[in-house]
Amino acid sequence: MARSALLSRSWTLSWRDYFALTKPRVVALILLTAVVGMFLTETLPTPWRVLVATLGIGLMAGGAAAINHVLDRRIDIKMARTYHRPVAQGRVQGGPALAFAFVLSAAGLAILLLWVNALTAWLTLASLLGYAVVYTVWLKRATPQNIVIGGLAGAMPPLLGWTAVTGEFHGHALLLVMIIFAWTPPHFWALAIHRRDDYAKAEIPMLPVTHGIEFSKTCVLLYTLLLTLVCLLPWIVGMSGILYLAGSTLLNLRFIQWAWRLKFRPGPQTALQCFRFSISHLMWLFVLILADHWINYG
Repeated sequence: MARSALLSRSWTLSWRDYFALTKPRVVALILLTAVVGMFLTETLPTPWRVLVATLGIGLMAGGAAAINHVLDRRIDIKMARTYHRPVAQGRVQGGPALAFAFVLSAAGLAILLLWVNALTAWLTLASLLGYAVVYTVWLKRATPQNIVIGGLAGAMPPLLGWTAVTGEFHGHALLLVMIIFAWTPPHFWALAIHRRDDYAKAEIPMLPVTHGIEFSKTCVLLYTLLLTLVCLLPWIVGMSGILYLAGSTLLNLRFIQWAWRLKFRPGPQTALQCFRFSISHLMWLFVLILADHWINYG
């Protein structure tokens, strides 16, 4: 009886550990922005297209996350935010984790090739390689601009959603990519400020480590202002209407308020609070642009 209970507990922990390898919260935000990209096209996607495109993109994003766990295991064990991760703790070994990542990625790529289109499949693969290899292996360890350059891979999901439906590039999809690209530095640098000592201990050249916390706070504020301008572009080009303009302006003003507080009136948790708000900011921004689209064009 005891052996059976032990095996059951072991299986449950293993299942949870493999699920954790996929970084489900990150993937959920990726899929939200991809699905919004699908529904902003002029052609209403079929439920089947939404399902298979979301599944394919999600599997490949989860595969990229699992690769990141393996490649960053020696860094993760040194940082309070990541030391508990399955590969870092040895609950999942590197070999099985890479095999799991390969299965997820291959399945996602096959789904996109078979039931979506080749453009989306190869763009998603490029995003996977950009995050799991170029960013994780090289940029993260090479330059304090790692998150700026590498942020392009994380900004691709709306374009992937768009191409999944239309099979072609469009300027409106690229505007969505620009929004996430501009959002990524203030989002991640706020976290890096909060975890500056962790990154220093792990010898990762994040901006707060190489250029100091005050300089990083200034960059967060400036990038937040840049993000506010970029977020105006969908309205300027006629992609969205007044609902998006009003809602995005309020969201961006709130983000600026957090960035201003971080720079000039910081408390012990201000950087972390700014980081957490940035996640809600992006989520509601994409919900707004979708709601505005359906009110005006649906």
